[in-house]
Amino acid sequence: MSTHPHRSGDTDLAAVGAVLAEPARARVLLALADGRSLAAGVLATEAGVAPSTASHHLARLVDAGLISVVTRGRHRYFTRAGPHVGELIEAVARVAPAQPITSLRQGTRAHAVRHARRCYDHLAGRLGVAVTDALQEQGALVAIDDAGYTVTKHGARTLAELGIDTHPGDVARACLDWTEQRNHIAGAFGRALLTRLLDAGWLTHDSRSRALRLTTAGRAQLPDRLGVRLP
Repeated sequence: MSTHPHRSGDTDLAAVGAVLAEPARARVLLALADGRSLAAGVLATEAGVAPSTASHHLARLVDAGLISVVTRGRHRYFTRAGPHVGELIEAVARVAPAQPITSLRQGTRAHAVRHARRCYDHLAGRLGVAVTDALQEQGALVAIDDAGYTVTKHGARTLAELGIDTHPGDVARACLDWTEQRNHIAGAFGRALLTRLLDAGWLTHDSRSRALRLTTAGRAQLPDRLGVRLP
């Protein structure tokens, strides 16, 4: 009997779709969308299910390669399996309908996430797009195409004043924002920019979601230093 090497067929989108089709699992992925590590109990609350039910869903997500788990003492902490999972979430979010708002708490959280949030390791939402627009209007970045931007000489000087090390000609990757349907800055440049904004105290984390909060200092400095029109 002849043998044949293993052959792979076309991409099985249905397999991923089956994992995402369960609302509780989808809510877990959204809770982990900013790259944080969260305990199983916290994720059960985020998913709106009992801890025992959450364990089943978490195991399914681990088996699917979408999240990873580490044990620290008596607790297990879960995080996204890598940047590719964040890209998957953002891509699906661009074509997915918005969930209906059924409570004030849910509406407040949805508004905060749309205003400013972490997209894995960079700034997204209305504020992320506004910062990207401002850097282009100030001549700090020049769009190459839909894939990214080039840092100008003026941009390198402006960003150096903020403590961000760049050089003329460096490329900043673009990421299509799922709420705004426009590009924001991603990649290494986006990560350095968000890190600096957090370190400067212009933005802070929301401990209950992936939203980012604009501080009083940020409201003053972003328009003054970068010409950002705050959303």
